[in-house]
Amino acid sequence: MNNLRMLDPVFGDTLDSALRRFFSPLALENDAPALRIMRVDISEKNDAYEVKADIPGVRKEDISVRIDGNVVQIDAEVSRSKETKGQGDKVLCSERYWGSLSRTFSLAQDVDSTKVDAKYVDGVLTLALPKKASTEAKRITVH
Repeated sequence: MNNLRMLDPVFGDTLDSALRRFFSPLALENDAPALRIMRVDISEKNDAYEVKADIPGVRKEDISVRIDGNVVQIDAEVSRSKETKGQGDKVLCSERYWGSLSRTFSLAQDVDSTKVDAKYVDGVLTLALPKKASTEAKRITVH
């Protein structure tokens, strides 16, 4: 029997999840947890990949996409502020969030970076990533 579980039910789960809860930022707004992770959908067609990344509340000028062969990296700078004023325009509460989001993943085939199309509409970044023409293996006759 775990002695920590008997003493305090807060520590009844694994140490890993307890540490994750301890070091995670306090969510003051409902949308704060969504800012900590960039969710992506990746689909494949015959000649291209399509990536949709949810990056709400980010200006398109603060988004950077880097492609190196089959590796795609999406970076975004996030900043939000919320100010609540009371009577006499005296600030009673000011909540700010800022930071960087980054997501890197590799695809099965190299991307033709000269033909990539990126659009950012309503908090969703859509990338059309054409596949690079594959070079087929050539059999060499030994003389």
